[in-house]
Amino acid sequence: MFKKLFGLAPKLEEDGSYSPSKLALKLAVKAKTDYTPVSYQKYTGKKSKILVIFTEEKNMKMQNGKLFSTGNHPVEALLPMLHLQNAGFEFDIVTPTGKPVVFEMWAFPKEDKYVKAIYNELKSSFEKPGKLGDFIQNSLNDTSSYAAVFVPGGHGAMLGIPEDSNVGKVLHWAHESEVFMITLCHGPGSLLTTTLQNRKFLYDGYEMAVFPDSVDKQTPMIGYLPGHMPFGLSERLKGLGAKLMNTKSDDTVCRDRLLITGASPLASNNLGKLAAETLLQELK
Repeated sequence: MFKKLFGLAPKLEEDGSYSPSKLALKLAVKAKTDYTPVSYQKYTGKKSKILVIFTEEKNMKMQNGKLFSTGNHPVEALLPMLHLQNAGFEFDIVTPTGKPVVFEMWAFPKEDKYVKAIYNELKSSFEKPGKLGDFIQNSLNDTSSYAAVFVPGGHGAMLGIPEDSNVGKVLHWAHESEVFMITLCHGPGSLLTTTLQNRKFLYDGYEMAVFPDSVDKQTPMIGYLPGHMPFGLSERLKGLGAKLMNTKSDDTVCRDRLLITGASPLASNNLGKLAAETLLQELK
């Protein structure tokens, strides 16, 4: 009753999951993003494709058994894609099994015309994405067409993806083929796939920006999460040898070799700029 009175109670959804409280939404979700269009000198070469691996899962079971209504964070997905599209790149959109892309629609910036525009433009691809296994079967040897792999953030990126051997195959392929890897916030959970089959962590010693476990531990207090996370991401990556470049959920972005990362939703715009500028420079 106290939490409801002060807007701290997570909202119960029809499927039994919980989305963030009124207070959490007020603090964490903006009607408009900080995105502004950039006039890039568009890429016109052969490596014009970016593989975008979205999660198809919605509900994360917390330690207390409650389900968090999650998915891909729309800002963390669409702002980087806006910059990459403006720089002349196009997208192959996939999910692990070809099921529709799931977004945290409660986090959608409803008054942002740019985010709305690219969402509507790609909506049919979000509803009917490709299957990651098909990409591996048909396109994994096509290194001449792909500039990067992009795994958006959102807590949903920690559902299924970190244990998906196909994601691991793609990340090893990207690393060996000099294809960039772009991810942010909780999307670096995908990097854990490189340790599957008892393999050494591919990004041992790399600098990266990741959403801090310390912040995830605090957010249940304001009702952003309905309980504590099933596992911590940033400390797990640190334990594998990653060098974390941020301690807050801020706008930190980082490039180390072929890995480009960002710390949180606040880094989405900076990550898009860094990724676009890096690809344009490196693919000359």
